Amino acid sequence: MSTINFSSPRDAARAFTPKLSDFVDATLYPQIWADPGLSLRDRSLITVAALIAGGHSEELPAHLRRAITNGVSLDEIAAAITHLAFYVGFPGAITASVIANATFSDSEKNPL
Repeated sequence: MSTINFSSPRDAARAFTPKLSDFVDATLYPQIWADPGLSLRDRSLITVAALIAGGHSEELPAHLRRAITNGVSLDEIAAAITHLAFYVGFPGAITASVIANATFSDSEKNPL
């Protein structure tokens, strides 16, 4: 039996449900993420919090990286995870912390 490796959960979803992926591509990014009511930075922070709260750890690494790209600092991500512990539970926050630590290698933590 061969195993197919996908670079992201989104790629895996596209392979099985292309219409769902097309809907996301046509709605979520050009309409929701582009809405000027919230900055990309704030949307990223909200998305990371929602993924942690919902226990959606498969998508968390990609959104953690996007949060950094959108201006959220590592310290802010750590503070958000700590804050969430009191609202989503310590196991969820600890899992998110482990994922964040694995997502951001030492070279990404210290880019200089």
